[in-house]
Amino acid sequence: MNKITIEMPLVSECMVTQCAYNVSNNCHARAITVGDGMHPGCDTFMPESKHIKESKRIAGIGACKATSCKFNEDLECVTDNIRVGIVHNEANCITYAMR
Repeated sequence: MNKITIEMPLVSECMVTQCAYNVSNNCHARAITVGDGMHPGCDTFMPESKHIKESKRIAGIGACKATSCKFNEDLECVTDNIRVGIVHNEANCITYAMR
């Protein structure tokens, strides 16, 4: 399998324990997508009681569609890391800050 290696901001903490990618408050997806315009939701969130087996990988932020966030530059996150948590009963980027 061919692989690429790129630098991207990390998901430093995920407090959404009901997500399939969450193991011990860390996200272990390869990369997540944040947002759908104004809303900074975690589009990668997958509700599941069984968690993935890969617990060494740390997720990055592959894309950010929350264009109203001050950390969004050309649909990519430009902060060093983000935290994901529950806001209004949804998985959200809680690092989000309006421009």
